[in-house]
Order: sequence, then C-alpha cells, then structure tokens
Amino acid sequence: MILAGDVGGTKVDLALYSFEQGKLAPVIDKKYPAREFPSLQAVVEDFLRTARPAEPITSACFGVPGPVRNGRLKLTNLPWLLDSRDLSRELNIEHLFLINDLEANGYGIPELSPDKILTLSSGDPSVVGNRGLIAAGTGLGEAVLVWDGRRHLPLASEGGHADFAPRTEEEIDLLRYLWRTLNGRVSYERVVSGLGMANIYAFLRDEKGIPEPAWLKERMEEEDPNAVIGELAESGESDLCIRAMDMFVSVYGAEAGNLALKVLAVGGIYVGGGIAPKAINIIRRGGFMKAFTDKGRLSGLLEQTPVHIILESRAALMGAASFAEARATELGGHSARAASVGVTTQSS
Repeated sequence: MILAGDVGGTKVDLALYSFEQGKLAPVIDKKYPAREFPSLQAVVEDFLRTARPAEPITSACFGVPGPVRNGRLKLTNLPWLLDSRDLSRELNIEHLFLINDLEANGYGIPELSPDKILTLSSGDPSVVGNRGLIAAGTGLGEAVLVWDGRRHLPLASEGGHADFAPRTEEEIDLLRYLWRTLNGRVSYERVVSGLGMANIYAFLRDEKGIPEPAWLKERMEEEDPNAVIGELAESGESDLCIRAMDMFVSVYGAEAGNLALKVLAVGGIYVGGGIAPKAINIIRRGGFMKAFTDKGRLSGLLEQTPVHIILESRAALMGAASFAEARATELGGHSARAASVGVTTQSS
C-alpha cells in the first residue's frame, strides 16, 4: 500500500494506492483544510484513522509547494516545517519522500489515461524530446520534463516567480498598476494564478474604468470571485469578466510559450493546475494559442509544439504514488508495480 499526498497552501489531498496489472489503483482519498491542522503529520494521522488500510504502508510521497532541500521544506503559506526523516519516523513509514508539487505532477503524466488529457494543439506529435509543465492554481508552478533517451524525468523549478514581462500596452499598464499596488516587483504568479485573476479584474475595474454593476459587485463579495469571473466570462453576461479572462488566458499562453522556448519543449507543453480544466471553452477561443505562438522568428517552432491540458485533478497524487513506489523499489528491491503483473524483483 502506498500513501500519496498533494500539499497546498489551503488544502491537503491524501490518498492510498495499490497496483493492479501494473497500474495505479486508488483505494481511498480525502481532502483536508490545511489551516485546521497544526502539522502535516496531524493531517496524515487523521486520514489513516479514517482509512484504516488493510495492508501495511510500504512507502509514501508528498508533493509540496516550493523547493525541497535535503528532504526539508518550510512552507510559505502555512506555519509548517516539513522534514522527510521526521515524518518517516513519526508515521512509521520506512520509505517516505518529499518532492516539489510540479515534480509530482510530472511523474503523474505517464499514469494518466488518454481521456484525462485534452490536446489543444497537436503540433508535430512525432518529435520526441523535452517537455514543459505549467500549472496555474492557487499559485503558478512550472517544471521541466527532461527526455533522457528512455523516459521523461521531471525537474522542479520556481519559474512561476520569474519577472512578469508584458507584451502589449494594456499589459504594460497592468504591470504599472501591480507595481504600485504590490509595492514593487511583479512576478508571473501575480498575474497567472487565482490571485492573478483577481488582480486583473481589479485592474480593469479600477484603472481602465470598466463598469462593475451592483449585481456583479454583490456576487463578487458573496461568492468565490474567481468562480464568478470564469462563469460570467463563459456565459458572456459581463464585459468586465470577459475582458479579465481574455487577458488572463493570453498572459497564461504567453508564459507557456516562454517555458517551451526555455526548455526547447519539442515533446510538448502540458497545462495542469485547477484553472485550465474549468476554463477550457475560454481557452479554446484562441487567445491562449495566439499568445503561445507569438514568438517572432521562433513562432514556427511553437506552432509545431504540441499543447495538452491535464484534466485529471489527481495527477499530482498519482505522480507522488508513482515516485514513492519507484524510489522504494530502488532502496528496498521489491516493486509493488512489478509484483502486480507477476514479475519478481530483488535487490542487487
């Protein structure tokens, strides 16, 4: 039995997995409000009391937001200090690992069934090479999937915190607005994320003077603002929401294209996170791909780059489970995945 976790700033997703015929088989999963617990250990202990696994947990892995160094991470949005050695001892799980959340997403891609990936642009699917992964949700995560000749190896990055580079007069005005309101430096995460969506909306309302009718203001105050923006942009009921989402999607596409150039992602760009699956119809209007391919002399390269949207919300959990099994196999010599198809393994 494998324990997998996807740790965010507001919630923690936990799941138990086994293997059936070489493929991950979910046993149970549950979401927890992170701020209601004093530590990750407390969340896991509550989950295991509820799940009551019938078999021992042989390995565990948690995808976490931020750079993991020597198995340790201090979360920025929670007062938690995570240490893989402490967690391993306290939870009595011999093989326990912490990896970056986008790294976990990267390991999850090979585990996805075809119906969980939507191809936005097929590009040239015959080319094999590096891939890029970009995911907007609470924040903006980016990762490189390096092709080593046999497989794609996920490498974490903090590319979402790189400097925001505006491309149009309106985006330059947005940068100036955010520079003032944020009192300094503006990263891509301040524009392409849940918080970024709200920032764009406020900019268009306050700086550009696009009217916010009373009924819309009321909804924005009483409901999830990003859900309201997305809903009304798709239905066409609010010019302000349409403009906000169009601008958001355009900057998202531009940064995805930047990532493709930086890592020479001829193998494709994968768009993960919680926002893209909910905004597919808006993304398909064309603003995302127009910005993605608008790279001057390199536009032809971007036009040949496949672009896919990950529809599976549990991709990071699946990737964490896959990583846990693979690393435990390297360290212990027994592969649960191989055993599920009748293949025996032993340590060298």
